[in-house]
Amino acid sequence: MESFEVAVNGVSHTEDPFSGPLTSIAPWNYKVLAALMFIVTAVSLCENFVVMLVTFRFKQLRQPLNYIIVNLSLADFLVSLTGGMISFVTNYHGYFFLGRWACVLEGFAVTFFGIVALWSLAVLAFERFFVICRPLGNIRLRGKHAALGLLFVWTFSFIWTIPPVLGWSSYTVSKIGTTCEPNWYSGNFHDHTFIITFFITCFIFPLGVIIVCYCKLLRKLRKVSNTQGRLGNARKPERQVTRMVVVMIVAFMVAWTPYAAFSIVVTACPSMYLDPRLAAAPAFFSKTAAVYNPIIYVFMNKQFRKCVVQLLSCSDVTVIEGNINQTTERAGMTNESNTGEMSAIAARIPAAGTVPPKTVEHPNERSSFAQIPIPENKVCPM
Repeated sequence: MESFEVAVNGVSHTEDPFSGPLTSIAPWNYKVLAALMFIVTAVSLCENFVVMLVTFRFKQLRQPLNYIIVNLSLADFLVSLTGGMISFVTNYHGYFFLGRWACVLEGFAVTFFGIVALWSLAVLAFERFFVICRPLGNIRLRGKHAALGLLFVWTFSFIWTIPPVLGWSSYTVSKIGTTCEPNWYSGNFHDHTFIITFFITCFIFPLGVIIVCYCKLLRKLRKVSNTQGRLGNARKPERQVTRMVVVMIVAFMVAWTPYAAFSIVVTACPSMYLDPRLAAAPAFFSKTAAVYNPIIYVFMNKQFRKCVVQLLSCSDVTVIEGNINQTTERAGMTNESNTGEMSAIAARIPAAGTVPPKTVEHPNERSSFAQIPIPENKVCPM
């Protein structure tokens, strides 16, 4: 089997990454990477499987605003199943022993599912903005809207990850020789056009959507807090959501900024020397997102958390026929709007052009729209 050139994989003129480990890297480095990938992969698979299982078990969670969260867990699960498991095995062996075509398939699968997860975060931000800010007035997020969001995520991600398989750039082995990724190291202008386009459509655009939507959401909450301004607790939900948004944006940046920055730097300077271990760090950071995404977007959600605890404690599940259409602060509130923190907040925000009625706040109602409307003495219905 012929060796790859430096211009393609940036590793060596003579060493074939598919035939054995790089002689320039001590074997223990691969063992450490294998151990790290095993831990990250095992934790991610367990967390995301629990998210999908609990959504399947409890029908209260199967609401439009949660579709994209489950989609995020599915994408993270598939990233760990394809990229994480293969990375563990190849690092254990010290090289990508599965061959060239497996490298192309692994590179495509990990990139595709990773971009699905990344764009899921952007669509989640947009849907929360849609629910809270109501740019279309009284039009609420329905199942068909959420389904269109999922269709967009998977279609758009496929459009921008299949070109390397078809000839616009390529998927090749990484510098460390145990994983596969888009060919950042090519000096070909044709390949550079793909990398730059990929960077804009799969990092800059979703990051812009996330920042704009969450900024508008926070501005709306601040405006409502100033308008309703009841006692000192009126700003507590705003502070809670602000902290949540900051955590989401920081987590996104930690996971994807190193990978995006690495791709641009290497594309601009393909002949620049990088230690293979250092070059492997950005991809590792992006894979860790599959671990903390469920924590941030699911387990910090009181509704999901209650059902997860009930599921793991093996408690008997009792169907509670709650009267969802009881009197609420928004007439006509349906089961679709009873989906979590964001919908509970939306229930307190008047639609455009309406005047919110004056209500008397009781102590036990304070901060209620910062929590999930599930009574403590009830279980999650299936």
